[in-house]
Amino acid sequence: MIHSLSGGVAKEYNIYDYAKVETKLGVFFFISDISSLKVGDVVEVCVKNQTVEGKVLRIDKNVSEKN
Repeated sequence: MIHSLSGGVAKEYNIYDYAKVETKLGVFFFISDISSLKVGDVVEVCVKNQTVEGKVLRIDKNVSEKN
């Protein structure tokens, strides 16, 4: 059996939904809090201090921030 001598608590990681979005400036991942978001939706996102339209290519749900 292994015991920790640090006395600390393991870090708890937040869980997020990530949307992969294709824009005219490239493809980017964004954290999404829109539960109804689906592949193919057109969204506005901020990239390089610009608001641009993009198309949702993929949604990864319940991903740990650790990943």
